[in-house]
Amino acid sequence: MAGRVRVGISGWTYAGWRGDFYPRGLVQRRELEYAAQQMSSIEINGSFYSLQRPTSYAAWRDQTPDDFVFAVKGGRYITHMKKLRDVETPLANFFASGVLALGPKLGPLLWQLPENLPFDPERLAGFFAQLPRTTTEAAALAAAHDDKVPEDRALTTVDADRPLRHALEFRSATYCTPEAFALMREHDVACVVADTAGRWPHAEERTSDHRYVRLHGDTELYASGYGDEALDAWAAKCRRWAGEGEDVYVYFDNDAKGHAPHDAVRLIERVT
Repeated sequence: MAGRVRVGISGWTYAGWRGDFYPRGLVQRRELEYAAQQMSSIEINGSFYSLQRPTSYAAWRDQTPDDFVFAVKGGRYITHMKKLRDVETPLANFFASGVLALGPKLGPLLWQLPENLPFDPERLAGFFAQLPRTTTEAAALAAAHDDKVPEDRALTTVDADRPLRHALEFRSATYCTPEAFALMREHDVACVVADTAGRWPHAEERTSDHRYVRLHGDTELYASGYGDEALDAWAAKCRRWAGEGEDVYVYFDNDAKGHAPHDAVRLIERVT
């Protein structure tokens, strides 16, 4: 069975997009609604910088179409500060902060590692083993949160039991080894395909039943857009991966000069 291709952007609140991608006069509180009408998925990246609230996740859920899906970026406290060690409580806090309020619109969870964190099989396997694989498991984990998420701001219940998907974006070339890919495959964690204008490793290894793609800029990190030839090439890859049974999630992160939403729309035209 062929997979589905979803294309969107990483975040949606950018002042430079107003009067360009967002029509002049569109109020900020309706920007997500506007973007979601043109895309099938968006990556929430505010969750990387700080714990959000259940009311925020619920509002985002309600502002998007029924068939919409969010990816959620895991907290940098887990990946960059704790560096994947002793993260049981931080993981509980992350899941208690409201992620589960997305309900059926909760898509894959992204874990981005810093460039200075080399591959350590024991460390990575230990982290993978703690990741919840269903929303019910995530709710049980969330119940172990500490006071960083007050009880009156914690969400530790779910409306239904659904599978959870995870993806890993590494930025150290030490992960580009058969051993690392085998570990991701063993734990059913997707290896992120990251296009970073040559700054960080680019790997296209299949390690799960879904493909997670982050397009950070074709020739200039975070800044350059994607021309027709580049978009045609990415569209061909997306169709191939989907044809091989993978669900494909693509997010443009070349937001600095406003290219991301326009590139997303142009890629959608090529894969639909």
